[in-house]
Amino acid sequence: MTLFREQAYIGGEWIDPGPDSHAAIDNPATGETIGHVPQLDADRMDRAIEAAVVRFADWRDTAVAERADRLLAWYRQMLDNREALARLMTAEQGKPIDEARGEVDYAASFLRWFAEEARRTTGATIPPEDPSVSIGTLREPVGVAAVITPWNFPLAMITRKAAAALAAGCTTLVNPARQTPFCALALAVLAEQAGLDRGEFNVVTGSGRQFAERVCADDRVRALSFTGSTEVGRSLLRQAADTVKCTSMELGGNAPFIVCDDVEIDAAVDGAIAAKFQTSGQDCVAANRIYVHRRLYDKFVDRFTTRMNAMTVGNGLDEDTAIGPLINTDAVDKARSLVADAAERGARVLGRDQGDAPGPNYFMPTVVADFTPAMRVSSEESFAPVAPITAFDDDDAVIAAANDTIYGLAAYVYTHRDARIRKFLRGLEYGMVGINTMDITGPHVPFGGVKQSGLGREGAHIGIEEYLETKYYCIGGLDG
Repeated sequence: MTLFREQAYIGGEWIDPGPDSHAAIDNPATGETIGHVPQLDADRMDRAIEAAVVRFADWRDTAVAERADRLLAWYRQMLDNREALARLMTAEQGKPIDEARGEVDYAASFLRWFAEEARRTTGATIPPEDPSVSIGTLREPVGVAAVITPWNFPLAMITRKAAAALAAGCTTLVNPARQTPFCALALAVLAEQAGLDRGEFNVVTGSGRQFAERVCADDRVRALSFTGSTEVGRSLLRQAADTVKCTSMELGGNAPFIVCDDVEIDAAVDGAIAAKFQTSGQDCVAANRIYVHRRLYDKFVDRFTTRMNAMTVGNGLDEDTAIGPLINTDAVDKARSLVADAAERGARVLGRDQGDAPGPNYFMPTVVADFTPAMRVSSEESFAPVAPITAFDDDDAVIAAANDTIYGLAAYVYTHRDARIRKFLRGLEYGMVGINTMDITGPHVPFGGVKQSGLGREGAHIGIEEYLETKYYCIGGLDG
């Protein structure tokens, strides 16, 4: 069984629109073309919607145990093909191979989690005021769900959404990022093997803009889930408003990483390195601004920079690589411009020479020390191995600085004082807060942000709620 497919997957069939409707997908580490994927036109996308609509009625009525069994079969298929999936991911996305293996495990975990959650979508019995009446609620699937996913986590962002939707009884239409379609198509191969082969899970390759237009205009598509930039999220919300869709959005981040003066400095450095450089900095929950108490500041910057400079930069398929390529040269150009802006405004730029980068899509990890709110690195999500660091003196002041952003996805705090922990937990305007750890994700936790970082939550018992409606019932005449 090969996981590499150069066709879209619609209604249980592999679709090839012809040689004139394909896009080349390149390896960001080498620039070599991996393969080509169909760019489906509007008619083909409408066919995909129709396939999901037709299958929904049967999938909704499929016994919950059977839905769960198919998700569990898909889960086992992913684990059985772990290495092949990881290598495919590194080839098209660039992340270090060990991180790619970790993402396969992470992505598969959502299939298992929501297979189990499928049995827990229970309604409620409501005590009536009239004893001759029975009232309560049922939980029913929303309907067809459209899913638009990013390139930085090309497996996990699909399974976190699609597993919840499928477990709820919805059929799904997945439009993967144009840079990383082969991971989505590999998932379709495995889904087909698991019995999701009649339109429950569809992978619709092609223009994200056109896909959004088609699904947002079609009132038979009842839910829309998106992970990506806040700018695109705003546009999707406007489009989805015309058909009043159920929407969930996981959008941009500007995560603060706060190091107080009561912690062991090496532990804080370890946490900051991990929080900043996972996926080469291309992560919505990556530490985007690092605030260090002035008493520890100089030592922290020195030790962080030393650790950073020791990280191997190279092709993600090399086992010792810690920092892989960025997704494209536009990402490199943005990183360069952020660092240049900070330097012009007085920041200290620390790190290796960018001339040592092993290729055009690489950016050598860089510290921007002494950053200020006037610098772009303070307000823009870098999505690159750029680590802005500055000093603070007062807890209230650093909370205010951390909250001075339109975003509110993730925040990190290193402190061991109970009162401080409670103060930061209450004061930080973020959907997720890690205390003395950066490892805050998993299928069992509610992932999502506040402010302009999104709407709704993914994962945990809450994630399936995005794909369920509550139906109230009232049954009278029970007294005969």
